[in-house]
Amino acid sequence: MLFLNPTMKTPSSPQLILILGGARSGKSTHAEALARQLGGDHVLYVATAQPLDEEMADRILKHRAQRPATWHTLEAPRYPGQRLRTQPSQASVILLDCLTLLVSNILLAQANANIATVEAQVMAEVEDLRLAARELNAHLIVVSNEVGMGLVPDNALGRMYRDLLGRANQHLAAVADQVIFMVAGLPVRVKGQG
Repeated sequence: MLFLNPTMKTPSSPQLILILGGARSGKSTHAEALARQLGGDHVLYVATAQPLDEEMADRILKHRAQRPATWHTLEAPRYPGQRLRTQPSQASVILLDCLTLLVSNILLAQANANIATVEAQVMAEVEDLRLAARELNAHLIVVSNEVGMGLVPDNALGRMYRDLLGRANQHLAAVADQVIFMVAGLPVRVKGQG
């Protein structure tokens, strides 16, 4: 079930759509279906994953294989807004998958910094991504994990990560046109109309 459907007009102005959920909740699948519906072949997939081990490299290959061959991919584990500006695209939809790994990449790059410094960097990169999509006049679909519904991490780095991602999700949700929460493959509208 998609909130946008073929009988519905495509929104005239670019929208920011945030898709949240837990692991294996169907976030990426739903985001890709929305991107296909909004942009057809004119989708730019912004990938934030890094192949740091064999298992992650396999995941990345599987993700690439399931995307339409007509979509373009931009590997941007950091600074996706800057990268979008330096590699202009004709895409009408930008799909960032995922904010979860972007925040992790920022945190790990600044592991010795205090939380205020890392949070400032996270918010700067998130806001720059949003502004870059607006400048390119493209819909922006952002996939992110909701990590605040589980156990409190037992270590300081885990708690810092949970807090940073939660704040980034809150920021994007506040400025998003639509927020969708995925539960067992089913989309639940939290904000906005499709």
